[in-house]
Amino acid sequence: MDSVTQMVLGSAVGVAVMGRSQPLWKSALMGAVVGTLPDLDAFIDYGDGISNMVRHRGETHSLFYQTLAAPLIALVVAAAGRSMDHYLRWWLMVWLVLITHAGLDAMTIYGTQLLLPRAATPYGLGSIFIIDPLYTLPMLLGLLLVLWPGGRHRLHWNIVGLVLSSAYLGWTAYAQHQVTDKVAHSAAAANLTRDRILVIPTPFNSVLWRVVLLHPDRYEEGFYSLLDPFVAPERDITFTPIARDTRLDALTATLASANKLRQFTYGFYSVDAVENSVRITDLRMGQHPYYSFSFEVAQRENDQLKAVRSRNVSARDNLPLQTYFRWLFDRARGRTLEPPTL
Repeated sequence: MDSVTQMVLGSAVGVAVMGRSQPLWKSALMGAVVGTLPDLDAFIDYGDGISNMVRHRGETHSLFYQTLAAPLIALVVAAAGRSMDHYLRWWLMVWLVLITHAGLDAMTIYGTQLLLPRAATPYGLGSIFIIDPLYTLPMLLGLLLVLWPGGRHRLHWNIVGLVLSSAYLGWTAYAQHQVTDKVAHSAAAANLTRDRILVIPTPFNSVLWRVVLLHPDRYEEGFYSLLDPFVAPERDITFTPIARDTRLDALTATLASANKLRQFTYGFYSVDAVENSVRITDLRMGQHPYYSFSFEVAQRENDQLKAVRSRNVSARDNLPLQTYFRWLFDRARGRTLEPPTL
């Protein structure tokens, strides 16, 4: 999730665990700081664009390493707060903030390596977008009611905020399951197993869902709003086919950097070329043709491929924001509209 949400979650967990044992501002501040720590790995350069992507949410998001680090971080927090007599409580707070950070990240589609060092499997349920106000705001409101002058006697509002946000998180998982089930039983996905069907929310909401059907020679992209059955009960999901260059895909099969992304995306990738630049694109984040992660991995020279240090050449910055958000709002309401394109 975004850094602001992780700070709010850390603060809310900090206040919930420490209660009245510490000044509320101190618990909230320490929780926010600890909630930010796992994402500091974004500042580490692992050598190239794809490595930086797949190593993010790695060791710092591992439940094992977080558990090992928690007592040391708690020692620093307790010393900074001049409350070593509450060290065990600080320890519990730090551990819960760290693991809830990783758990929340695993609800997004990016990929969080929770089981390092035993397994480098990137977990990503993908039921919530990386920024979703309906998750963050109840938690933030409950926290503010507690931190407001005189709020020390209203600690229950912080719990209410956490419960409401957690309930919304559960709702997104349920909604995703329902949409996936609908797609899996549709004619468009008749020959696909569920691991070839991707259902993820569009930005900032859990009403409009993006659906990707993965085929060997193409992928198909469509959108489904939870309001569609009420607005147009007979309408099926319309899918747009986008070709996958199978020849170029095969030619890049020996490129280590490209293979990292293939594994990280569970196969939801596409390889194409723009002039002499060969790119591999993560199909999970963004939508055609505006993807967040598209990496140049090779240059074509006389029908031969020369590997290059991977770098992100995403077209995401070309997204016409005003047009896109107008489409997003109208399509979420159930209107039949084509998504914006280049």
